[in-house]
Amino acid sequence: MTIGILVALPEELSTLTRLKLVQGDCVSIADNILLAFAGAGPINAERATHLLIAKGAKKLISWGCAAALSPQLKPGDLMLAEQLLSEQQQVFDTDPRWRKRLHELLDTQFPISNGKLAESSHIVSNSSDKQNIYRQTGAIALDMESCAMAKIAEQSNLPCLAIRTIADPVSMSLPKAVTQALNGQGQVETSKLLRFLVTHPWEAPSLIKLGLHFHAAQKTLKIIAKQLNEIIVF
Repeated sequence: MTIGILVALPEELSTLTRLKLVQGDCVSIADNILLAFAGAGPINAERATHLLIAKGAKKLISWGCAAALSPQLKPGDLMLAEQLLSEQQQVFDTDPRWRKRLHELLDTQFPISNGKLAESSHIVSNSSDKQNIYRQTGAIALDMESCAMAKIAEQSNLPCLAIRTIADPVSMSLPKAVTQALNGQGQVETSKLLRFLVTHPWEAPSLIKLGLHFHAAQKTLKIIAKQLNEIIVF
């Protein structure tokens, strides 16, 4: 049975393959694994999910990083979402049997957090905004793509999972250098980032700190990726 994996960012893509893909690509990385490089945001995620299904995916995974909403979560922590909460307050469930399989496989290697994963159609950069979402929804983490994938999975009667590792903790506001350098696809443009840092050099320490946090999230994803053949079987 073919599995379809959705990633949004190049840094998430690199944890699964060395292939150099462009946004919108959907390729086979193994006999029974399709990988879609969606780009950031729910619209891109919807488009990529439809493409995965059209190419034969019968199970779906949203793979990548998330922002912490719960103060208990720290960079590099693993979250297996039980439910996905849309901005319109719709709730979509991930597959409980498949999630149980991952717990059995990964529980001895990582502490695993469960709970709700909230959706945002834009990057939430301020710590205070993340704290507000936590109080309002009870979700413990936030991303931009998983819920859009889960909605289509439910409509197509396909099982899905959201495998997300924490990048920025709830106490951290993203550096302005990052938000200034984002393009329309939610990716950081290096040239814009460097130009901003030239005139705002005091941003460098927080940017380095964010880079270390993101590296911790990537490291966890890379470890999990080594067991992908076991993860897709349930």
